[in-house]
Amino acid sequence: MNMQTLQVTKRDGRSQAIDLDKIHRVLSWAASGLNNVSVSQVELHAQLQFHPGISTSDIHETLIKSAADLISEQTPDYQYLAARLAIFHLRKKAYGQYQPPALFDHVTRMVADGWYDPQLLKDYSHSDWLTLDSVIDHDRDLRFAYAAVKQLEGKYLVQDRVTGQCHETPQFLFVLIGACLFAHYPKAERLDYVRRFYDAVSLFKLSLPTPIMAGVRTPTRQFSSCVLIECGDSLDSITATTSAIINYVSQRAGIGINAGRIRALGSPIRGGEAFHTGCIPFYKLFQTAVKCCSQGGVRGGAATLFYPLWHLEAQSLLVLKNNRGVEENRVRHIDYGVQVNKLMYQRLISNGTISLFCPSDVPGLYEAFFADQPRFEQLYCAAEANPAIRKVQVKAVELFSSLMQERASTGRIYIQNVDLCNDHGPFDPAKAPIRQSNLCMEIALPTAPLTSNPAEGEIALCTLAAFNLGAIDSLAELEPLADLIVRALDSLLDYQNYPVLAAEQAAKTRRNLGVGVINYAYYLAKNGCSYSDPAALALTHRTFETLQYALLKASNQLAAELGRCSAFDDTRYAQGVLPIDRYKRDLDALCVEPLACDWESLRTAIARHGLRHSTLSALMPSETSSQISNATNGIEPPRALVSVKASKDGILKQVVPEVAELGARYQLLWQLEGNEDYLNLVAVMQKFIDQSISANTHYDPARFAEGKVPMQQLLKDLLRAYKLGVKTLYYHVTRDGAKASHSEEPVAAASSDNQCESGACAI
Repeated sequence: MNMQTLQVTKRDGRSQAIDLDKIHRVLSWAASGLNNVSVSQVELHAQLQFHPGISTSDIHETLIKSAADLISEQTPDYQYLAARLAIFHLRKKAYGQYQPPALFDHVTRMVADGWYDPQLLKDYSHSDWLTLDSVIDHDRDLRFAYAAVKQLEGKYLVQDRVTGQCHETPQFLFVLIGACLFAHYPKAERLDYVRRFYDAVSLFKLSLPTPIMAGVRTPTRQFSSCVLIECGDSLDSITATTSAIINYVSQRAGIGINAGRIRALGSPIRGGEAFHTGCIPFYKLFQTAVKCCSQGGVRGGAATLFYPLWHLEAQSLLVLKNNRGVEENRVRHIDYGVQVNKLMYQRLISNGTISLFCPSDVPGLYEAFFADQPRFEQLYCAAEANPAIRKVQVKAVELFSSLMQERASTGRIYIQNVDLCNDHGPFDPAKAPIRQSNLCMEIALPTAPLTSNPAEGEIALCTLAAFNLGAIDSLAELEPLADLIVRALDSLLDYQNYPVLAAEQAAKTRRNLGVGVINYAYYLAKNGCSYSDPAALALTHRTFETLQYALLKASNQLAAELGRCSAFDDTRYAQGVLPIDRYKRDLDALCVEPLACDWESLRTAIARHGLRHSTLSALMPSETSSQISNATNGIEPPRALVSVKASKDGILKQVVPEVAELGARYQLLWQLEGNEDYLNLVAVMQKFIDQSISANTHYDPARFAEGKVPMQQLLKDLLRAYKLGVKTLYYHVTRDGAKASHSEEPVAAASSDNQCESGACAI
């Protein structure tokens, strides 16, 4: 084939002779300033098969894939070469040229085409748009790693989800989110807030969640990441719950469903006129509601459903997700949160019995389980002694072993310690008990059962964001960043729409926020620590103390300006109780780091002005959004220095930050000998965090005899987490390539002195 005469098809449909020099120039541009990358290697690896009429778009995509395939620990900068090629390609597709258009022209066109919120052109003048255009640095697109660009293209950039045509590039996304959120600020200061917010997110100091990045600036106005819906024990409530699930799944939210009130199979209905079909048919209904919407092509619907371990149907509910059984007795496509408290653990430790009850058979028991632990124990023991009350009695070790067996085999049976959520959280359980968590187990907020009356019940919403710990050079940076993100998320609560009135009422009275962190593993590495290093405890204590203090200070300042949230009196903050007062004291034996912030001055300020928000912090997984910042997930140790992650756009390689300089300092997941060091750090974080933490447990069966994780080890970790005040446990992770199994038979409950050498049994 004569390459000089070969015709290629350009993006606009025209034909022209192939320009090999142009291909080389683009590759050279993409490689500029990068270390240990080779343009010729990309060209050779691409193995381009030219044919008459080949499109320039196909050539470019092949080169991108070639560069991405070369990403490795030894050659990490190929992730930036591939990203630059992808940005070049993206701009050509979006604008027909590499240079982005002027901001005002772009916004005007996007509003006219229905992609952007028309309010943008009403809130800002032409002069304002010129000012904001001068703020944008489109070269920051070249800071992205390849995985980030692909995630942006796949999930966040405004596009036609049918054709895949993108209509914007990342810097427009960042500045327009700020423009929407600060539009109501006084003209004298709002452009400065937009500029500072733009800098913080485009320089990766702040990380935004999927609903905000995908939705803010568009006509869609629902951006809460997490929705907690409580179902009562009536068809009226079940119907309202199903409707709310559909409404929120379609708006990109992850769902938590509390279905623990639903009465058990065989319970009388209308005085015995009929008997109840039990929980499973209704759980199937909720599963169908969750899966009926695709969330606009951004991600699929997902939910976690909660019930107490002592529910009469618990033995059937625990196995709902496993692969044995038949469709009639399994509900496999949602996840489950099993709720436990101190009394359940005490029965396990003492080798006792747990009695299972139908919530409707023991009046007040379900409510006391969350709001009043002494009252729960009194009612529970009285019900056990009452022969007239229907019950099933199970050895505690058998029930817990079944729970942990299912958690290990599916990975997605989660744990909520409901007494820790209520006794050590920011809400007064007598006024606002916490009865569930959310999809990813980091949210702990009050809810109330829905009814057919849209003004009744309470749906809890939490709006999320995160600090990128790896991008800050000093803890002093957290205070101005906290001010920015608290103001932005507070604005979001009023900016967004609410599909269900019960959610709007709660959101605007409680104003719950959940700011967390990403890049913790990198943060440890760059500070010379590992997860197993005792110095990490002190560093973590200082960091999360400063983080929570900064968030509270920002909320207090906003309360002085705009007023406290109307439900402030439902919080312990209204009683003068701060995080330093309410944590589980067992932690003091583990970490003796002194307090560094001026908590007493903050206590005085809160007493004077209150807080604008009932909650401010939660530690979420950030599995996808962390990739935008080329950061490690949330608080998790990476599994490898180069992780291979699956997305709907294919397989993506992500390299830990500064792998060439810090690679040896990272402690990878399977280098941890067990869960103890990790759980210790989670407990230190939990001391300050308002809500909860998406904390995982990890097991490598190869470390144990016969390649099986002993049940005793699973129970030991569970008890240790409870002892140190960890409110929730998220995934159970078993090492890839190793058999995900453990001893299936229940272990005999042992005495505390030999079951848990760490003392975790002394709860």
